[in-house]
Amino acid sequence: MDVKGIIPPLITPFTKDGDVYEEGLRRFLDFQIEKGVHGIWLCGTYGAGPLITIEQRKKITEICVDQVNKRIPVMVHVGSSSIDSVLDLAKHAEDVGADAIGSVPPFYYPYKENEVFSFYDMLISSVGLPVFAYNNPGRTGFNIQPEFLNKLADIGLVGVKDSSFSLPQFYEYLVTVVKKGFIFIVGTEALLLPALITGAKGCISGLANAFPELNVEAYNAIENKDWKKAVELQLKITRARKIMHVASSISACYTILKMRGIDVGFVKKPVSPLTKSESEYVEKKFKALGLL
Repeated sequence: MDVKGIIPPLITPFTKDGDVYEEGLRRFLDFQIEKGVHGIWLCGTYGAGPLITIEQRKKITEICVDQVNKRIPVMVHVGSSSIDSVLDLAKHAEDVGADAIGSVPPFYYPYKENEVFSFYDMLISSVGLPVFAYNNPGRTGFNIQPEFLNKLADIGLVGVKDSSFSLPQFYEYLVTVVKKGFIFIVGTEALLLPALITGAKGCISGLANAFPELNVEAYNAIENKDWKKAVELQLKITRARKIMHVASSISACYTILKMRGIDVGFVKKPVSPLTKSESEYVEKKFKALGLL
């Protein structure tokens, strides 16, 4: 499994009634692969993982593994506040042929480090798939510190997706984790350039749902050491992020993709779609940026 490059945290197409929209999901996966992404991350924040049932999460995994058909790595987020659900989802992902799994620390309760360590130990020992820690302290209330990440690497953790938005902490990860081959992934395109030039192998980019080719182009510029182009594209990504965040960036992905001719159905309630005025603003700004 070669985890690298641009990895969208895939939004999940839903029907108006909130069911998984299989046709839309399959079509969206092909769109992403055609645009050059290097992997996909399922059922995370953008994918509505915390909003949906265990059975829906399993269905999404099954559809994606089947449709991708080994063209790119399929990484499945299995995080939950219930360890039983986490282990169930992890074993299911392994059984149906996913390439890796990831999980946030357990959330809601104020867990201590030793409790989070036990959580990851149980997860890592329960499956043969590579396991990634997903550090998202803004959503979970627990920030995986560099020394603690190194301890998790010692028991078999293969990598980290860091969505702390702290570049200094990401750099500390790079110099603290000593395990050979450990995979560092930055969890936002906002830090794509500075993270990749210092050792990150990839970026899980929410913006890549709507504009995968922009992120892929930036990644390729960095790989080719075309620094002038890489800086220009990083700044363009920053402008695009600013537009996306005027409303809900997740809801904006659905609207933008429909503008691009990709039917990804509806957002999952209680998340709201963009209003008419928000949609008009987004369309106007992205046209001015040359992305629509």
